[in-house]
Amino acid sequence: MIDIIRADITTLDVDAIVNAANSSLAGGGGVDGAIHRAAGPELAQAATRLAPCPTGDAVITPGFRLAARFVIHAVGPVWHGGTHGEAALLRRAYERSFALAAGEGSIASIAFPAISTGVYGYPKRDAAEIALEVMRAHEVRFDRVVACLFDEESVRIYQELQSGE
Repeated sequence: MIDIIRADITTLDVDAIVNAANSSLAGGGGVDGAIHRAAGPELAQAATRLAPCPTGDAVITPGFRLAARFVIHAVGPVWHGGTHGEAALLRRAYERSFALAAGEGSIASIAFPAISTGVYGYPKRDAAEIALEVMRAHEVRFDRVVACLFDEESVRIYQELQSGE
């Protein structure tokens, strides 16, 4: 079962958190900025060495000052009305995150934000459908998969989708 919670992803005691990153991996607003602030300047130094990261891809760094040992920086798409391959790119960002986590070997728990639903404008329900579908496909490999959401609307959407409403 996927845990759906409303919390600050930077405080979670999981092996890896996923960052809704931009392609420069330098930090920005929203969850990206919060993760960079909490992890300290070492995160930006490590991440920018791996930039640029194309949309739909992800890279992994240490978590530095976070409780999580790793940060997986996933670059989701900017919403352009759904006619520019956004769904495939968002799905690929989640898939790449799971692939990196599985490849690390020591990651048993992972937490995701709602990638691309903030300033990138991806519709929350559409993004949640993709996120939950990919999470369900990979949850058997992990002890814990968390959807860590910022607002009550997103929590409600994820819960409705998970329960089949």
